[in-house]
Amino acid sequence: MFTYSKVNKRVSAIVLASCLSTGHVVAAEPAQCETVRFTGPGWTDISSTNALASTVLEGLGYRTEVNTLAVPIGFEGLKSNEIDVFLGNWMPAQQKFIEKYAIPGDIDIVGENLVGAKFTLAVSRYTYDAGVKDFADLAKFSEKFRQRIYGIEAGAPANQLLQNMIDSGDFGLHKWRLVESGEQGVMSQVKREIKRQQFIVFLGWEPHPMNSNFDIVYLTGGDKYFGANFGGATIQTVTRKGYREECGNVGKLLTNLKFTLAMENQMMGFIMNDGQSPTDAAQKYIKQNPSVLNAWLTGVTTMDGGNGLSAVQKHLGL
Repeated sequence: MFTYSKVNKRVSAIVLASCLSTGHVVAAEPAQCETVRFTGPGWTDISSTNALASTVLEGLGYRTEVNTLAVPIGFEGLKSNEIDVFLGNWMPAQQKFIEKYAIPGDIDIVGENLVGAKFTLAVSRYTYDAGVKDFADLAKFSEKFRQRIYGIEAGAPANQLLQNMIDSGDFGLHKWRLVESGEQGVMSQVKREIKRQQFIVFLGWEPHPMNSNFDIVYLTGGDKYFGANFGGATIQTVTRKGYREECGNVGKLLTNLKFTLAMENQMMGFIMNDGQSPTDAAQKYIKQNPSVLNAWLTGVTTMDGGNGLSAVQKHLGL
């Protein structure tokens, strides 16, 4: 026999399923959905999207937490239900994490939030003009590069791809060394070497202000490791298992959240070039581009069921 509370829970589940199937949102979120826990590996692009999402959620009456975790640890957090959302699943570079966690049903893939990204080795324009145009050209200039490739932080999937490339001896790079560093560290190194007109090969990607701050060129020949079209990538939103069903209103927002290269380049410029915090950068971007809220907040309410768009506009003083 069902107790009253069990009947209520069952009815609530039926109502939730009905609302989701007809495109409507739940009137109010359960109390356990009040805090939304994000993970990010410390990359400025993901810090930017986390800040944009957090700014909107706070305007809707939610609390947010952003946990800086290496990608593998972030996936473990999703799997163990200690993290709710990851906005930075670069595909296909992070395919092995999806294979490890998604296929058994340990996490949910919400969908793509950015298309047209790229991710592979890059050099300065003068290095390219000197003859380094392809991965196969690197070994010819070993001394100029000091047999070093600059990656990003330890544990990043891209670093593992580069280390596999070195270990396998591909492109004659078996004696080279991968230098692991945080995003800010490698960008500082790139800036120093370019200023001195020295050779440097490093992991480059877009969206990122490096594409406008420096005259750089992406190398061909890395398809085996990074994929076609210079590591052409899409970025996915993933959540812990069942999160969108449990927290339907946040789930609707996550489904709506789509970003562009121009948007993220601008956001990252606010942070890296202007020294703004991600939160300040997100507020500045939305205030300068308030129309983005229309698509993001379609079918989304405040946590207690009010008008979502009006609440976020009021929160930002629009």
